[in-house]
Amino acid sequence: MAVAELPHLKRSLKLWHLIVYGVIIIQPTAPMGIYGVVSNIAGGHVVTTILIAMAAMLLTAISYGRMARVYPQAGSAFTYVSKELNPQLGYIVGWAMLMDYLLNPIICVIWCSQAARNIVPDVPYLFWVIAFVCLFTFLNTRAIQTSSRVNAILSIAMSVVVVLFLGLGLRYILQFVHPASSDLLRPFYDPATFSTQTLFQGTSVAVLTYIGFDGISTMAEEVENPRRNIMLATVLTCLIIGLLSTIEVYVAQLAWPYSGPFPASMVDTAFVHVASRVGGKFLFQLLNGTLLVANMGSAIAAQFGASRLMYSMGRDRSLPRKIFGAIEPRYQVPRNNVLIVGAIALLGALLLSYEQGAELLNFGAFIAFIGVNAAALVYYGFRSREKVMLPVIMPAVGIIVCGFIWFHLTHSALLLGAVWVCVGIAVAGLMRLSKRGELPEV
Repeated sequence: MAVAELPHLKRSLKLWHLIVYGVIIIQPTAPMGIYGVVSNIAGGHVVTTILIAMAAMLLTAISYGRMARVYPQAGSAFTYVSKELNPQLGYIVGWAMLMDYLLNPIICVIWCSQAARNIVPDVPYLFWVIAFVCLFTFLNTRAIQTSSRVNAILSIAMSVVVVLFLGLGLRYILQFVHPASSDLLRPFYDPATFSTQTLFQGTSVAVLTYIGFDGISTMAEEVENPRRNIMLATVLTCLIIGLLSTIEVYVAQLAWPYSGPFPASMVDTAFVHVASRVGGKFLFQLLNGTLLVANMGSAIAAQFGASRLMYSMGRDRSLPRKIFGAIEPRYQVPRNNVLIVGAIALLGALLLSYEQGAELLNFGAFIAFIGVNAAALVYYGFRSREKVMLPVIMPAVGIIVCGFIWFHLTHSALLLGAVWVCVGIAVAGLMRLSKRGELPEV
């Protein structure tokens, strides 16, 4: 008698499916939210920071793709580092990633609140912060999530708005700016404001443009020829987003040449003010509204993801199970965690600026990136018999570049991030003294 085949995921996704999925995750408007912050930090060299960040992410994307071959069912920096390097190091990577999950809702709330003030400037920032936190928390306690189809439609709409901005931006530049040849190069290098320190400090924030590309590796079980297509899709997604982002910020810098920092009242939404210059009130409101809706969706998803990660930790007794491992019976959601994340988002949006939140988020992201490059170096350089191009040099360069950018985070971001890691180590120590006597799994 033939044994019945167990149900499994169908391998139906092609390379182009993965690339489209990756672009939807990252979003075609990725650099617009951080434009003003990076411009102020890097003295107007936004284009250069985007390109340097792309180089670092391409190297890391290759390592992610290679490790997805080894662990096709995991797709996690925590897993790669734990298996290839050390469980304790893996735990630190996982704990740093938890910080990212908690910071994502914070920076989304900050941006949404500033964007809402562009529409109704007389309403104070505090009101919008409370309103958005309450809205996102309410939706997550009711298990309301945007579908992948809605996200795809929104990404198409954002792409149309990007094309419209580029068209109006080029028209404005040709009609009113009339840049000289030296002006065309100034977004890449302006000797009056260039500084290596500020350039790499700006790059440490510009990396937010690419955050999310590693999500492609989670689809390994549904892809045709995953050993080839996961890495190709991850690299091509970073390349496409990087080139598109470069064009967007290049046009923005030509339309609004750097003559000093954006004022505090408009730095978080500086790109929509550039849109106002090139396309008037219509483009200002269109882009502001589009980005507001996109960030609202991101905030809901970020709070959803953070609450589920905390639930898994509570269920595994890495956090107090009665609080974090509880499920609300009516809507079947971890309501306690949703409320906790909402409270953290409210507090963080009132205490942190968008820039500080972004830098702290990248503290954890770069720890994960360095860990994945190190795991790829160890596996392909010393353990695997599989032949790949530059098995040691490529991930080693990725470690160096990511480490260099990570080191150029602000001192406050490094200090607060280090405090978070120390808290994680303390939690691990307490878990070793608990019944299981082993490190908690993040």
